[in-house]
Amino acid sequence: MKINRMNPYNGNSKTAAFFDVETDEGIVIKGFTLVDSSNGLFVSAPSEKGKDDKYYDKVLMPSELKNQLNDIAIAHYNELKTS
Repeated sequence: MKINRMNPYNGNSKTAAFFDVETDEGIVIKGFTLVDSSNGLFVSAPSEKGKDDKYYDKVLMPSELKNQLNDIAIAHYNELKTS
């Protein structure tokens, strides 16, 4: 898995960046967000608002895969910020 595209967001928001992920099989999943919270950076999966006004993830993955994606995205974001 790798970051296909990452666009840092410099607005007045907790959003740090938007990015897409490419799996080892070549599948591209668009719409991930890197969020800057009080506990540090974390990945938020693409989501949509339900009829009950709650947001639901469109991409579900096991926790170890989400942790791996989190590490990859933060490292990629830090590389972009230093270059």
